[in-house]
Amino acid sequence: MTSFTRKRTIPIACLFLVTMTVPLCQSAAFAATKSATQSDKRQRVDAVAMAEKIDQLLETEFKKSNIKPAPLANDEDFLRRVTFDLAGRKPANSEVILFGLDASPGKRQAVIDDLLKSEEYGVNWARYWRDVIYLRATDARSRINQNEFEDWMTTQLNQNKSWDQITTDLLTATGDVRENGNTALIFAHQGDPAELAAETSRIFLGIQIQCANCHDHPTDKWKRNSFHELAAFFPRVRVRPVRDATPRTFEVVSMDRGADGNQYAQRMKILQDPSMLFRLYDKNRDGKLTEQEVQRTRMARGFEQMVSRADKDGDKALTAEEIKSIPVPDNMQRFMTEYHMPDLNDPTSMGKVVQPVLFVGTKAPEGLDDIERRETLSKFLTTPSNVWFSRAIVNRLWAEMLGEGFYTPIDDIGPERSSVYPEVLNTLSEGFTASGYDLKWLCKTITNTRAYQREIQKKTEQQHTPFAAQLPTRLRGDQIFTAITQVFGVDDLQANRNIGSRRYQGSRTARGQFSTLFTYDPSTSQDEITGDVPQALFMMNSKTLNEMLGTDRNTKLAQIARDFKDDNDAIQELYLLTLSRVPGKAELKICQDYIQEAGNRNDALEDLMWSLLNSSEFITKR
Repeated sequence: MTSFTRKRTIPIACLFLVTMTVPLCQSAAFAATKSATQSDKRQRVDAVAMAEKIDQLLETEFKKSNIKPAPLANDEDFLRRVTFDLAGRKPANSEVILFGLDASPGKRQAVIDDLLKSEEYGVNWARYWRDVIYLRATDARSRINQNEFEDWMTTQLNQNKSWDQITTDLLTATGDVRENGNTALIFAHQGDPAELAAETSRIFLGIQIQCANCHDHPTDKWKRNSFHELAAFFPRVRVRPVRDATPRTFEVVSMDRGADGNQYAQRMKILQDPSMLFRLYDKNRDGKLTEQEVQRTRMARGFEQMVSRADKDGDKALTAEEIKSIPVPDNMQRFMTEYHMPDLNDPTSMGKVVQPVLFVGTKAPEGLDDIERRETLSKFLTTPSNVWFSRAIVNRLWAEMLGEGFYTPIDDIGPERSSVYPEVLNTLSEGFTASGYDLKWLCKTITNTRAYQREIQKKTEQQHTPFAAQLPTRLRGDQIFTAITQVFGVDDLQANRNIGSRRYQGSRTARGQFSTLFTYDPSTSQDEITGDVPQALFMMNSKTLNEMLGTDRNTKLAQIARDFKDDNDAIQELYLLTLSRVPGKAELKICQDYIQEAGNRNDALEDLMWSLLNSSEFITKR
């Protein structure tokens, strides 16, 4: 077990701060501002008006159930929450102070607008989508284009590219994966049609159709044909290594040769009906092929392997039935230009050819090449008449920012599922569609609602009303890492060279290593996300973090100890720096008493800062 490296034993009174997570809360009025330039006023009014409509619908539902929603969060909590959600960082001390001093009624809307305009908005959400894609990748090598994807996605988001355009670019990507970040989804699953069908449905429609791969869906209406008809959009996309490339790389390409001209498909057809082989090579017509008979023929190269797999009587010759018994390789689909649905009753066969159909009821025209098929799928997915496309992303972003969605899990929705407050979801989804699938419009609408801005309350099994209060939400790994660098006033942390790049390229950096340890799949329900021992040990014992806690060197804490001689001022500065709020009366008293009892002020301040960094509040979006 890793030993505890703090140089002093932390008294119980100080450790109490680690579990003290209830913030000081006050009501705060919410109002929309009308001060805007003429150029952006239309979008501003539309988003705020939609937010007000959403609140009215929710509050009507609360009244029906005699539920009193939580009051609005105080300024400190709102600012920290919205800054993490939109920019992926905690607010600076100066931002907290200035926001608190601002008496204008429209300051919350103004800070939302400013954060959406910042470059940090794109970086934050690009990292979110990186985790959505890569944490379920079927090939670990796909991490080599992680940075390219983040850069590409950041650009799309900051340029406010529409969600339908981003979706289309991800599904129709081609080219070198180290040069084209939009190849991430296809590269993550090595172009496998079944995997791409499952992830396309899950990410862009919120529907878990992969359960229908081997049988009809047990709880939804989707049939086995539905899954394989979706997979039939992808049989001609390939991921292949680029020869003689340094560093090693791969490319996404199309293979648009017909099945009749495809050498691999032809070989499988011959193996399933080997009569032609016997007409050509069975010279003595004894119904068996031997190594001598196939010498200097196209069969010679692989004949020994065929014998090892199919020679049941050990005579080192093959009958027609033995050749037919050779099973189809699991990866055979990647050699074909048409999609074959596996025959569960005959695993040795190639299965039947399936034409592409989107399972919500739209069939693709025949004769399309690879890019045309994928473009057709993108159009089917993103058409305004497909309500699941907008509902999926609305439900996902709402859940990410409020701690729970209209559907749970967020990527398991569909016609057989029931949502909470369906009228609210439909209204917001229709507004998002009408906006042209504008992601900034959606973020702006959600963060302007009173539902988003309410105080936090823990969920209980006995009584819980969705969206009547905010739920505590664990920060993503990247957000925690950024917050730590802000607390210590550094641009980065030192990477552990012993870890290297065993898992993927991102592990070479401190941020990559930290993400490996702390990041969770953002599609997971918050109820299922818990910390673990390695994470706790890192926060408590990390040599890098403990070195930056010292007051005997040039650190942020040393500056606080030097510049704030009054203990109360120093304590308040520590709270602002780590938790973006001032301490409550009880917290302030605990800290004051501890400094007095410790005897050494600098040691006490180190212990207090360590305790705040290790509090559950530090890694939670309150």
